[in-house]
Amino acid sequence: MKVRNETRGEVALPIEKIQSMIVPLNGVQVMFDRDLAALYGVDVRRLNEQVNRNIERFPERFMHQLTAEEFANLKSQIATSSSDSQLAHLKSQFATSSWGGVRKPPKVFTEQGISMLSAVLHSPTAVDVSIRIMDAFVAMRRFLLSNAQVFQRIETVEKRQLMTDVKVDAILARLDSAEHPVQCVFYDGQLWDACSLVEKLVARAKTSILLIDNWVGTGTLDMLAKKRKNVAVTIVTSEHKDRQGNPRHTLAASDVAKFNAQYPTLVVRYNEKFHDRFLILDDKEIYLIGASLKDLGKKCFAFTKLDAGEIPGLKSRI
Repeated sequence: MKVRNETRGEVALPIEKIQSMIVPLNGVQVMFDRDLAALYGVDVRRLNEQVNRNIERFPERFMHQLTAEEFANLKSQIATSSSDSQLAHLKSQFATSSWGGVRKPPKVFTEQGISMLSAVLHSPTAVDVSIRIMDAFVAMRRFLLSNAQVFQRIETVEKRQLMTDVKVDAILARLDSAEHPVQCVFYDGQLWDACSLVEKLVARAKTSILLIDNWVGTGTLDMLAKKRKNVAVTIVTSEHKDRQGNPRHTLAASDVAKFNAQYPTLVVRYNEKFHDRFLILDDKEIYLIGASLKDLGKKCFAFTKLDAGEIPGLKSRI
């Protein structure tokens, strides 16, 4: 890739293309030796040889070799580059290992160092290229100056957004861990309030739900469907008998199968040892509920949260 004077019949490389090769490093705009060699139409080895022969003309503020830390920082800014063309060019810089096959990290040149290159390369092409590069630096500087306020506003907005995100995360964490009432009384007709409370409790469980309730129905399953994904549900209920004395289950096997097809996993067990209703979440939150879940809001009832120490051996009796 060469850039020569347009009067010689060759089209100069657009300034925008050169700008895509300029990258920020420690607050200074620089260019890689490999890119400069391509623009000047010389081998990168020859370019560096000329620089080394005239090293007194290239103090550190003009040119220096990247350190491992600087190289890592340049790679990290690939993901946050605001220019698509610059982003693509940066990716090409780091697409190959060992900086394109060379053993040492690349050299980078500041605007002053690039200007000095034209003097040590001794060619008409070098002069033309340096002029184009200087134009690119000037255009970029003008752009940054004219949009300084915009960039400052964007930075301010980003900082505010970050602070907002932190506050929102804190609020969500509080809501997720917020304690529900430890006891409450619901009156006849408070169907919505009662069902809403139970559904919120069900949604709190992270691993398991155990419901002990002598009377369950499909309405019970509707509330248990509000659980999180992969939370195992166990229902312990009673077998009831019809007029002939035959066992009758309030939950049909088909109801359980339909629930498991969409909200696995539900297991129903039968036990005649319980009179009260219990809802146990993750084997640690235990609620005593005065009404069957399927009858919430139909009559007055109360619920209360119990400490695990108040009901020793409960699970062993299931």
